[in-house]
Amino acid sequence: MFDDSTSSIGGVFGGGGLFGIGYAMGVLDGLKPRGVDLSQSPLLGTSAGSWAAVATAFDIPFNTLADMTVPAFPNPKPGLLAGIAREMFGDRTDPLIHVMACALPKLKRTILDGGKYPLCELVAASSAVPALLSPHKIDGVKYVDGGVRSGTSVDYGPVVERLILIAPLAGAMWGPFARIIDNGMHNEVERWKERTGGKILIFTPHTHAAEIARNPKHLFDKARAIDAYQYGKTEASNAPLEFT
Repeated sequence: MFDDSTSSIGGVFGGGGLFGIGYAMGVLDGLKPRGVDLSQSPLLGTSAGSWAAVATAFDIPFNTLADMTVPAFPNPKPGLLAGIAREMFGDRTDPLIHVMACALPKLKRTILDGGKYPLCELVAASSAVPALLSPHKIDGVKYVDGGVRSGTSVDYGPVVERLILIAPLAGAMWGPFARIIDNGMHNEVERWKERTGGKILIFTPHTHAAEIARNPKHLFDKARAIDAYQYGKTEASNAPLEFT
């Protein structure tokens, strides 16, 4: 869990496959010219959001992630995601980065500390989608994708005065599915506010961005991820920076 010291700004990034990585990094790159840079801020990532968090902290551009190997699914090979992540991130650690994963067998939401473990291992644990990829083991515990329990887990977010929340699977995405995620996310937002006293700015895909990923298979398409990056960047470049 994050410590209780209050920072000025932080981020929580949710899941969404390659589409989610593209959208999140587009938002982050759209915010930078406006004076909002999260590269030195406490970050919590879930699934795709964990990749975006690590890339942000180490100034790794989106095109590097867009070029990463995407395995065919399902793929039960142990350590597959960790190997892909290690090629980009090495074995670096960073105490400002945490990820959300679900510990087996009870699918307990569990925050993993980027200061204690290599981030390539944490990204793999947070992104191990059940039925598509093998659970990832850390210190003898098996973990699966944090998105199994929550799209963002923003209620576990860092103690900051202002929080940027990026939720690639909420907003205009997938009709009833998005509404379920939206409702859960907004309940978690209220819990985060009660815990921290902070204010929040939420980014979710607008209609045009959502239209490029209309079913789960689209989330792992590189071309759609690149489009999502551009939409996210445009949305963040034009959005009012009003924290509430």
